[in-house]
Parts: sequence; structure tokens; C-alpha cells
Amino acid sequence: MYRILVIFIEGGDDGRFFNRIIKPIFRGKYDHVGLWEYAQKFPKKTRSYINNINTMSSDSIVADYIYVTDFNDAPCFTYRKLAKQSNLTNLDKDKIIVARKEIEGWYLAGLDETCSKKCGIIHCQSTDNITKEQFNNLIPRKFESSRIVFCQEILKYFNLEIAKQKNESFRYFLEDFLQKYASG
Repeated sequence: MYRILVIFIEGGDDGRFFNRIIKPIFRGKYDHVGLWEYAQKFPKKTRSYINNINTMSSDSIVADYIYVTDFNDAPCFTYRKLAKQSNLTNLDKDKIIVARKEIEGWYLAGLDETCSKKCGIIHCQSTDNITKEQFNNLIPRKFESSRIVFCQEILKYFNLEIAKQKNESFRYFLEDFLQKYASG
């Protein structure tokens, strides 16, 4: 049985994070884990891709997906999921994971105090409410010319166990949400 998982992500920062931190969790469980950056694509194209995934499963192939979105300023997780479904009518609400507040909080969640210091940033006890703007304001002068290099530096020190303690939505993603995908 050939197993495929597609993770729908917003953009480049999400891609770096999921390639380095999340995809290794699926090694040995899926034959292929792909990322689809949807932010720069028309919703019609994403809907079509979801339809393809939904119809791909057969006796020899299992295909599934996860759709990741930022919480941003939504009043609640349910509202955020419904907002996504209003644009993507074939999107299964049970396959949507909402990063609180934004994916940048997940990046910072994996750093302990020592590693924060190595990256040249102030240590955050909780990263649940970190916004993209706050993250950008933390970037040390030596990384000002490249946010990408700064993100890669953080990922060198990223620790899953620390991240679960410092970000509630990341903990939910790893401990509850992924169980149905990583256990197969």
C-alpha cells in the first residue's frame, strides 16, 4: 500500500518549518509527504487539488491531507475553520489545524533560554500570541538582511518537547491532531 500525505501550508516560512520539523515525524509512515503552498494560488486550484487527493485513494493507494492556517485575529478556532471552508467548500474541517497566533509562534516555541541566547533573541515563556510583526521585531541585527537565515538558525536549535510546553496549538497539533496521521 502506497501512502501519501499532503500538507497545505500558507507560504515559505511554513515550508521551512514543516520540512525541518514536521515531515521527519512521518518517515516510515508515509511513502510521500508533500507540501502545497496555497497563499499565492487561486482557491479554485487548491479546491481542485483537494478533490484530487480525495479521489486518489484506492486498493493500492492511501491519500490524505492536512490544512494548516494561522489563527490571526479570528474570534475562535471554529470561526477560523469556517472562514477557510467558505472559500474552500470541499475542505474537511477535521483536517484543518490552526496555528495560534501565527506560525512564527511555533518557530519560537522550540527554543529554550540557552538557545534563544544563541540566536540572539529574548526568551519567550509562551509563544501562543506571537504575531509576525513581533517575530520580525525580535530578529537580531546580524540577521536583518535575511529573515530566511534567521528562521533556519532557529530551526537548528528547535526542540519538540520544549515547543509543546510553550505553545498550546503546537502541542495540540503534535499530541492530538497528528495521532490519526502518524499512527498509520
